[in-house]
Amino acid sequence: MPRKVIIDCDMGIDDAVAISMLLFDSRFEILAVTASEGCVAAAQANNNLQAVVSILDPARYPRLGMASPAEMAPPVDTRYLYGEDGLGNSNFEASMRHSALPAEKLIIDTVRANPEQVTILCLGPATNLAKALLREPTLASQIDQIVMTGGSMDGQGNVTACSEFNFYFDPVSAKTILNSRTTKTLVPLDITRQVNFGLDFLEELPAESSRCGHFLRQILPFAFRSYRQHLGQETISLNDAVGALVLLEPDLFQTELVSCDVETEGQLTRGVLVADRRNLPDCRPNVNVVTGVMADQVRQFIVDQLTVSGNASS
Repeated sequence: MPRKVIIDCDMGIDDAVAISMLLFDSRFEILAVTASEGCVAAAQANNNLQAVVSILDPARYPRLGMASPAEMAPPVDTRYLYGEDGLGNSNFEASMRHSALPAEKLIIDTVRANPEQVTILCLGPATNLAKALLREPTLASQIDQIVMTGGSMDGQGNVTACSEFNFYFDPVSAKTILNSRTTKTLVPLDITRQVNFGLDFLEELPAESSRCGHFLRQILPFAFRSYRQHLGQETISLNDAVGALVLLEPDLFQTELVSCDVETEGQLTRGVLVADRRNLPDCRPNVNVVTGVMADQVRQFIVDQLTVSGNASS
């Protein structure tokens, strides 16, 4: 029986790659895809979500959940990496669905309808998931597990010196999820940044004649140009694609059960992931943290997974 999944993401380039990897895999039933504010504003995230699913046109459409503006969001501008629209300035148009539910409501309804069966793949700020858990406190016991990207175990950030973007953007929600009574796997930045893609990746994408291949060739060249221009790198990272592969191929990763929390207020440390390995009664492990990755194999599996999606979308 296919594994039931909700994908929650902020609809940047790497989120779109992750969605492309999952929508056509027969091992999974993507019940819903929900948008969150993060690398783009809520309205743009909603447009991107509807456009991407429509372009990929899977055999079975997931339900779509809409983002709402985040409260107390910091002034973070990632347009230099992802473009004005978050998808490499592709400016995809979407037919807005007026009947679409708010993301947190759709998460609640979907989990309730499938108790203890749904895995939630959280690839952006955890705003929607935290709202759902706060609105329905019993929901945590009905979720099968959560796989989320975020934080940095080695203290090297990508939006500040020591904070990763998802946790920095909404540290309160990240803290809520890490401390919730759910089974959680965290894929931190120090793992995802070990998997790099050079320009040869563009030649390994699905054929342009497929919907998936045509779509990816529209958004990924921008990432290579921006990484080279703004970061001085000839390779790019696809953090959320690596996070998705933890769900697809968990044997390619090593994990450790760790006591984790998130700093929410520090002027210099907002969003910092804090791991406490002291052997004290209060330091109870609460998160399975990915601590090792077979980077070369993960990269190849992502290529292979996209090939499958290309064949299915021809």
